[in-house]
Amino acid sequence: MKYVGAHVSTAGGVENAPENAQKIGATAFALFTKNQRQWKAKPFTDKQIEAFKANCVAAGYAPAQILPHDSYLINLGHPEKEGLQKSRDAFDDEMARCHQLGLKYLNFHPGSHLRKISEMESLGRIAESINLAIAKVPKIVAVIENTAGQGANLGYRFEQLAEIIDQVEDKSRVGVCLDTAHSYASGYDIKSKTGYEATLKQFDEVVGFRFLKGMHLNDSKKDLGTRVDRHDNLGDGFLGWEPFRFIMNDSRTDNIPLILETPNTHRWAAEIKALLDMAQ
Repeated sequence: MKYVGAHVSTAGGVENAPENAQKIGATAFALFTKNQRQWKAKPFTDKQIEAFKANCVAAGYAPAQILPHDSYLINLGHPEKEGLQKSRDAFDDEMARCHQLGLKYLNFHPGSHLRKISEMESLGRIAESINLAIAKVPKIVAVIENTAGQGANLGYRFEQLAEIIDQVEDKSRVGVCLDTAHSYASGYDIKSKTGYEATLKQFDEVVGFRFLKGMHLNDSKKDLGTRVDRHDNLGDGFLGWEPFRFIMNDSRTDNIPLILETPNTHRWAAEIKALLDMAQ
């Protein structure tokens, strides 16, 4: 089964996300459980939690089809004590909010060394941050997203993802989300069938497919290896449609959320339909 959707709005309350996903024909969805550009948010009310769960059931979305994303402000590899603790507190809260909603995953960008500490030290801080969070909040799987490698951001090489996972004590509580635009911009040529297969083979050898918990399906405004994070709508960027055809006909991407983060939201319904049609 292919679960395809988009990162939908929670305007008016988190409980509205399932309906917003259903409106665009999604069989999966992503959401922010709080404002992604603020450090803190009001706690969920019991009414909101109950409504979100009921709306997910009514629309047919199980936890395995939902991939929430944390705040963009969080940097679990922060080089400074104060910034690191602030990020860890916010991440713990995001994990707790996902648990309250009965979800399974929390997707996040690993972090940045800000050119103040070494890559290895920053990767260690990310892993330690995950260990601390999963010790406090049960069940939720911390899903690390690969990045384009822009600036000092980590997670743009599979080896960096593997290093974080290696240091996580409970391997059942960590996973990976592969973003197609980030992969391509960071230097993984998934544009051709040969390149796609080689990239996934490398991912399996370095990280392992058992850790793949979701994907972000985005075309890229920037070319191979530019390390610039700019999403485009499917077919409009350097990737074109073919890589998405590969993904939709790959059994290794069954039963995980495949999420659009493409910029023109008015095209989401058409993009979802096109993707699902490819899998038939």
